[in-house]
This record gives sequence, structure tokens and C-alpha cells, in this order.
Amino acid sequence: MRYLFTFFLSAFLSVSLSAQTNLLFTETEAEQIIKGNYDPLLYSSSNPIEQHTDIISFIQNNVRPDSLKSYILKLSEFQNRNTASDTISSSFGIGAARRWGHGMFENFSNNAENRLITSYFQFDLDICGVNRHRNILAVLPGADTSNHEVIIIEGHIDSRCEDECGITCLAEGIEDNASGTALVLELARVMSQCTFQNTIVFMLTVGEEQGLYGADAFAEYCDLNNIPVKAVLNNDVIGGVICGQTSSSPSCPGLNDIDSTQVRIFSYGGFNSSNKQLSRFIKLQYKEELLSMVSVPMLVTIMSGEDRSGRGGDHIPFRLKGFPSCRFTSANEHGDASNVPGYTDRQHTSTDIVGLDTDLDGVIDSFFIDFNYLSRNACINGTGAAIAAIGPKKPDFSIQTIQGPGIIIHVTDQTQYGTYRVGVRSINNDWDSVYTIQGIHDTIFPPETNVYYVSIASVDEQGLESLFSREILIPNSQVSIEEQPDNSKGATIELLQNRPNPFDETTIIGVLINSPVSYKRAEIQIKDLNGKVIERLRIDLNKEINEVFYHHGFGRTGTFLYTLNIDGKDIDTKRMVFAN
Repeated sequence: MRYLFTFFLSAFLSVSLSAQTNLLFTETEAEQIIKGNYDPLLYSSSNPIEQHTDIISFIQNNVRPDSLKSYILKLSEFQNRNTASDTISSSFGIGAARRWGHGMFENFSNNAENRLITSYFQFDLDICGVNRHRNILAVLPGADTSNHEVIIIEGHIDSRCEDECGITCLAEGIEDNASGTALVLELARVMSQCTFQNTIVFMLTVGEEQGLYGADAFAEYCDLNNIPVKAVLNNDVIGGVICGQTSSSPSCPGLNDIDSTQVRIFSYGGFNSSNKQLSRFIKLQYKEELLSMVSVPMLVTIMSGEDRSGRGGDHIPFRLKGFPSCRFTSANEHGDASNVPGYTDRQHTSTDIVGLDTDLDGVIDSFFIDFNYLSRNACINGTGAAIAAIGPKKPDFSIQTIQGPGIIIHVTDQTQYGTYRVGVRSINNDWDSVYTIQGIHDTIFPPETNVYYVSIASVDEQGLESLFSREILIPNSQVSIEEQPDNSKGATIELLQNRPNPFDETTIIGVLINSPVSYKRAEIQIKDLNGKVIERLRIDLNKEINEVFYHHGFGRTGTFLYTLNIDGKDIDTKRMVFAN
């Protein structure tokens, strides 16, 4: 998991991504499947598992904690999986780890009627003095090439110790990110037994710790070749349950806190974000398809930010190319990866190991990964990816408001379905309610609130939702602001309620602009209840929705104010609650 200082992040995103060259597959068959150039009958199963209830049950019943444990123990044996480490040894370094991962994918394929097509994805880039690198892919062909959308389940296999380019130090990288690697491998093993309409790519990336390079290379390839990537599910630091002394905001309460029943989903954006919509879709599928089957319920938390403060992961390059993407991360993680003097946590150090031999009998008996927790997170991933891979096409719609809270929904695209779901939210990252409507015209009656964000999904004959559409904003009250700059007289400006509220250390503050505003400087001022300004956030005021993210940090509680200030004039003020 890459540690990105704030100043580095913007430079990294604008300069270092897309620098890879010679992007190629080592197996042409895998590439042609990803491009949709194949005969699905050649990859059909003799005993297909294709009904969604059977698939979800199969995933839940066959993802095994012991399998995940075996993968992680094997990954620890390579000692150092730095992207620039040894590629010749059969037992040490990234080369041995890559060949093992590739071999595991091939073994899974052998047990799945050879339906899983394995390949390396190669790219050239100077990373710590090494110029050629390889991701490992396993491609499960979809049954429908007329809609050859691709879903990617990924995790990075590379590791690091205190030195970003350290190639001889101990760098087992168990939480970060043998846990994500094991999850991807296990889902490939299990899901390769099932049949999906869309193609699923299981990918282990390299170069993440130096700059998300393996993911960026593949995102660049997909963009250049017009690959219709439907969704990207990135898994990074996904198996640990112990909180460290430090932790990147937003994260865990403090040293040795345990959380084995919550997983966080990070994704970019606020209003009308396809990434947040993907996160909501995954949570909805967990609640409606998987929850009734599990013995230990999980809290799936949709986070406000794209990642923890100052951090980044392999979902980001895909988002930058316009592909819906999200990141799964444990509720608790052991450290902020800063490696500053006095840093004692495990993440990004030689102590990110499997566990301890507490009774000194030569056998590890205290593990830093909770394999049951990791198994539950794998099932949440698999359920979301499975429904996305067999569900219907995403619709579009228009709306009309009526007296009171009523909203008329009119489906305008993908009108062939008889049923649709309507997601409505107000100040939360989650939907407040999901309604079911019949036909392409129907009316819903959500509770009255200041603002609605509305989106829809198609529902097929199996009762499966598509991914949800774009969001439409319905402001319930629009405030005409007086004393605006000369060129904006009569403009309508509305300072929206922050969301979520209360929130998860990060909240989104929005301003709705209905006609152009002339101004020199606009900012959101964060104030205490005495009116003292404690932070200023610059904001652009373009037409429609404008948003800023405010990070207040873990543990701060109470009521605060935020004010929209344009050219030195306070326009509107609202309250927000910090409640961690």
C-alpha cells in the first residue's frame, strides 16, 4: 500500500502515471478474451453454476480460511517481494513469487476445465533500477461477447520494508499485501467454477509500493484498447484486525483495538460519482444477497474519501481513466507507513510478518492476519463482482417533482426491463432508501428533506440489479442570495448540508450553482461555535454541484459550523456534527 505525502500525491498523479511502455500480454489468448474476440462456447462449463443464488451460495460455502492461510504462509517464504528484487531464484524474491502466483492460477484452471486463462502482463519502466516488470493475470471468459464488459478483482503482490527499494531486507509484507493477494487467488479458485455473462480478470499487480505502476500499466492498456471496464475491486491491507500505534486517517481508535466485523470501502467522489455508486452497489448486494447466509454479519462502511488521508492504492489509476473503481481495506490497520523516527508499527517494515511463536516451540501460534475475517471480506468481494458480472444493463432516466415529496421517475434508456430500483440519499454516503418501481413510469414518495440525490438500476427477470445510473440532484429549497458580485445578480446559490453528517473523519461539503457566478475567491470556512475560523478550503463555483472534502481527523467530536464566503462576504452557514 503506497504511502503518499500530500505534496507528492498531486505530482505523482499528474506526472508519474502512464509512463510505462511496451505494454503486452505473454499469452495472446488472454488478451483476445479481454478484447471480446473469442467464442464463448469454447470456455463453457460442462456443469455450469450460473443462477445467481447458486453462485453466491457457492462462493460463501467454498471460500476457505485454510486456503487463504496456506497462500499467505507461502508468500511469506519468498521473504522479499519488492518489485526490484531477485527474479532468478526459485525461492526468494519477486520472480519466484510471480511464478508461484502464475502456477496457482494454472492449477485453478486445471480444476475448472481449463476455463481460466493465465498470462503475465508485461511493461517497461525504471523502478528502483529494474526496467521490466510483470503483473500476473487469470482471465475467466464471460458467456456473452455481445456485451464484453470486464470486471477486475485485484491486489498487489509486491512488498517493501523500511527502504522503498530494499531488495535484500526481510519484506514478507503480510498485511500489506499478502492479504489482498490471497483474497484474489482464493476468488479465482472458487469463481472459476462458475459462469458469468461478463469476463472477470483476477490480477496481481507489482510496482504498487513505488507508485501504483502495475495497476497504471494495465489501466493504460485498457484505455488505449477501449476495453469496457465495468468495475474494479482493489484489495489492499484487507486481513488484519489489530490497530497500530499510528494509523492513516480515517482509521482505528488506538493501539491494539480489535475489529474483525467491519470492512471499509474507499472510492473517489461525491455527487454523481460512478465510484461511489459502485461502492453502494457492493454494499447493497451484501445486504440483499449474502447477509442471510453468513454466521458472522459484517459492517460494510462506505468511506467519504478515495483512500486514507495522504495514501493511495491500485484503484486510483483506473479511476483516473474513467473506470468505476473502489478499494477494500480492513477497519483496523497496523500503522500509517510513515517510517518516521520512532515509528513502531508493522506496516512498511520488516516486522510485517505472519505472526509470532509465543511458546517458542518453532510453530507460529499468534497470527497478525485473521483468516476468518479475510474469508468474509473475500465473500463480500465475490458477491459484488458476481452480481455485477451477471446483472442487466445500466439504465438512464429523467425526473419530475410533484407537490410535496413525490418524485416521478421516467426511464429513458434500457427500457426493456419491467422493474427498476431507485436509490435515494440525502446527507449520507449510503442510500437512505432503495425503492422498487414497476415499468418505465412510476412515482416514489421519499421523506421530505432539503436535498435528494436520485439514481436508478435495471432489474432483470432473476431480480438482479444492474450497476446504478448517474445521480440527479433535486434541491428541495433553493436560496436566492442577495448582495452577490455585480455580474451574478439573480444567481441561485445553495450551500448544501455536508454529508455524511455525522461522518467518518472526512465529509463532503457542496455548493449548488444554478447560473453563472462572477467572483474572485470563494472558500468554505470551518468555524467553531464561537465563530472562530479553524480552516479555510478553496472551492470553485462552477454551474451545478461543486464539492470540497474536509478531513477533521479521528477522535474529534462536537458541533461545528461551515460558511460559504465569496469575496469576503459570508453567504450562508450550516452546522455539522463530528461524531467518531
